[in-house]
Amino acid sequence: MKTYWLLICSLIFTLAAATTEARQAPRTGAEQMDKYLPLLTGKRVGLLVNQTSLVGEQHLVDALLEKNIQIKAIFAPEHGFRGNHDAGAKIDSGVDERTGIPVWSMYGESKKPTAEQLQQLDMIIFDIQDVGVRYYTYISSMHYMMAAAAEFNIPMLVLDRPNPNGAYVDGPVLDLAFQSFVGMHPIPLLHGMTVGELALMIKGEGWIEQAAKLALTVIPVAHYRREQPYELPVPPSPNLPNQQAIKLYPSLGFFEATPLSIGRGTPFPFQVVGYDKFAIDGFNFMPVSTPGAALTPPLMDKQVYGEDLRQVAAEGLSLAYLMRWNQLFSANASEMFTAPAFMDKLAGTDQLRLQITQGLSEAAIRQSWQADLQRFRQQRQPYLLYPDYVAK
Repeated sequence: MKTYWLLICSLIFTLAAATTEARQAPRTGAEQMDKYLPLLTGKRVGLLVNQTSLVGEQHLVDALLEKNIQIKAIFAPEHGFRGNHDAGAKIDSGVDERTGIPVWSMYGESKKPTAEQLQQLDMIIFDIQDVGVRYYTYISSMHYMMAAAAEFNIPMLVLDRPNPNGAYVDGPVLDLAFQSFVGMHPIPLLHGMTVGELALMIKGEGWIEQAAKLALTVIPVAHYRREQPYELPVPPSPNLPNQQAIKLYPSLGFFEATPLSIGRGTPFPFQVVGYDKFAIDGFNFMPVSTPGAALTPPLMDKQVYGEDLRQVAAEGLSLAYLMRWNQLFSANASEMFTAPAFMDKLAGTDQLRLQITQGLSEAAIRQSWQADLQRFRQQRQPYLLYPDYVAK
């Protein structure tokens, strides 16, 4: 009887501990300094970081300097080291005014660091908050840094962060014939992985040259489940200012290949859709030049009419907005995909554009992805750091 009660108490304790852990907030890799500071002692370090690279409320660069880590270089992705450049704007190299550390652009003439920029480094750290959408370019910058680290035999450390769209695996898998900086890997539009898991997959699948040479370490997020909601502490880029924009981004990003506005140059980017010549719904807005976010936004200084999506329930990928507007353009004898090549790069295939213009239903389009998505789910299994999740 005593043994029975001991087993019952042990089970209750285990369940209580599991429940307590499940309720704990995710703890990013950067916040677990005890796990990676020993790897940096006596090393000359370079960091690929931006404004999201926080340890609590302190930037990772400042936190490491306080620990007397030798930081020799900072590498800046799209939007810059401080996150205050327009989407697509060229980022210049320079010196960080606060620390005096050289800042090298990875979004200028070259997107891969040079031998000269890396020659003083013994370790490279990647710590940037991603949003889990293939055409968001931070993972492309990580790809190029991994390739350079492999080429020049420099160990690389990835400090993992949650994926705010991590519950979803959806959309077309990229066909390498459409590979570009807005889609470098044969993964779905919504891949459901963290940057740490993607780094492991990039190395493991040989998606960079000399992948086997790369000494890669990932510090996982503690207390993380990919399906749990995660509010980002700071905007990951100027035009994703809040959780609603991040949730709508997978669905509205395709409009970048059209003449429509998705709110760049307004207080609510990626939360509205509109056009100046014909409209869906009665909402109206006017994009204006907004330095640091949208210097020359589409339909600038024009009255735009369309949809206000700030309060809609946005989850995963929806084709409804794209298909509804394409029907309106067709009814007005106009072409919506005015940049078809860019649309195909965003989609990772030309099939999505063709399916929409041919009038296929959303259900039929989604069915065409399923076999590829199932293969991807199997392919990614060895690289998952957190339990898999199939969204209902």
